[in-house]
Amino acid sequence: MAAASEPLGQLDWNFSQVFGERTPGEEVQDADIISAVEFDKTGEHLATGDRGGRVVLFERIHPSKAALDAMRARGGPSIPPVEYRYLTEFQSHEPEFDYLKSLEIEEKINTLRWCHQGANGARFLVSTNDKTIKLWKVFEKQMQHVSDFNLDASVKAAHRASLGGGSPPDGSGNDYSHHNPLMGPKTPPPPGAPARPLNGSPGGLGSPVSSAGGSFSGRLRLPSVHSTDVVFSARCRRLYGNQHAYHINSLSVNSDCETFISADDLRINLWHLESSGSSFNIVDIKPNNMEDLTEVITSAEFHPNQCNLFAYSSSKGAIRLADMRASALCNNHAKIFDEQEPPGTRSFFCEIIASISDVKFSRDGRYILARDYLTVKLWDINMDSKPVAQFKVHEHLRSKLCDLYESDSIFDKFQCCLSDDGSHLATGSYGNTFRTFDTHAGGADTLEVTKTPQRLRTERIRAATGGSLSSSPSLVGGLMARASGRSSPSPAFLQPAGPGSPDFQTKILHMAWHPQEHVLACAASNSLYIFNA
Repeated sequence: MAAASEPLGQLDWNFSQVFGERTPGEEVQDADIISAVEFDKTGEHLATGDRGGRVVLFERIHPSKAALDAMRARGGPSIPPVEYRYLTEFQSHEPEFDYLKSLEIEEKINTLRWCHQGANGARFLVSTNDKTIKLWKVFEKQMQHVSDFNLDASVKAAHRASLGGGSPPDGSGNDYSHHNPLMGPKTPPPPGAPARPLNGSPGGLGSPVSSAGGSFSGRLRLPSVHSTDVVFSARCRRLYGNQHAYHINSLSVNSDCETFISADDLRINLWHLESSGSSFNIVDIKPNNMEDLTEVITSAEFHPNQCNLFAYSSSKGAIRLADMRASALCNNHAKIFDEQEPPGTRSFFCEIIASISDVKFSRDGRYILARDYLTVKLWDINMDSKPVAQFKVHEHLRSKLCDLYESDSIFDKFQCCLSDDGSHLATGSYGNTFRTFDTHAGGADTLEVTKTPQRLRTERIRAATGGSLSSSPSLVGGLMARASGRSSPSPAFLQPAGPGSPDFQTKILHMAWHPQEHVLACAASNSLYIFNA
């Protein structure tokens, strides 16, 4: 929670950890750019997907009480640090080619979602590219080692030499000795060599073995198997394919832990986790004549508590709440949340910037959070007339929509996320920054995805105080409230120069909020930053 000395509506975000930090000037490969970030329901595990089709998993590390006491004794932060460790990674998708449509299907992970926890601590998650959904099982695998052989290394080498083994005449270094499970591959004896003794006969396996290097006699031992290291392994358990004609943009796992939905531009399908052969089409907005198409589906999400409810958004800025109990095909929505533009304010770009890129339910299912290009809106599911709150993310870009359209930046899809108690929300922006808002007090802040996230706030306060930070607490508090964006627009140094500037290439599209704590995971190109408050 925010400290008492902080201005109302702000959390004191601190850098915690970074994975894949780039050095200045380092060139980033396109396959390494992160395209999905997701916590599991407990927050103990974190998953990321990238454009190369890989999924990387991380696990929470909890410091011991002694370590926390020692940190506080050294004058460290009062908030316990948040730390994750690399767990494992696997190749989820490979590039494919659709020969019927002559279409390349890239391996990029569009989205991923954690599923239920299985037996013996196994974890399940679903991931998808444009066409194919896969269910993965991640589990601990005990590596095993065979030991207690009857022959040690020196005796085995001498035994091979006595049987005519050793280096072959071709000089390849391969050992073509006579067959023994511990000796190597079986080959015919060389011409003129004596026949190999049988078991029980002199020189056989039942009697002492004599060789130039020594002998082995005594009781035979059965080799034993010992457990060594524990590694994490991933296995594809199900492959859900050939059910989407258009690019998949969303996955959402139901609260019943048995079903999930997948959404593409025109359809939403319902799947059972244990059945990959078929799915049920529950939303279909494809018109009979494609020339009559006016909107597409952009995102879909299950209600966190009621397994019959789900919401999906459209490119026209509308959110529809559907109930699967009403009918098998949910084209007739139960409620629609849509705020119309005031008359006389419509322009060529209105429909583009109104397109919703992400929808999220609050943890209790009471509210729906929706992100369009310039704003974040918070809807109460019991009130569909207007949103209960609206937050401007980068309003200063409204005057540059023409340049944004020419550079295709206007089509960027930003994600949004809510805190566990619904008191705060976060979403990405340009210039390697993200924005946080207080849903109750309306406070806002802009933070940088670096090791010094508060740098922009500090610069705003320093600029407002004439370069001094030693003003009275009340004055500094008021300046921080104004600098946070609650009552004044962003300063000029926070506004990118233009769509072609480097700031527009460093955008924060993907982020996730820990389900139980004030912890944020943000993807910045190929780096994963973790902040806590």
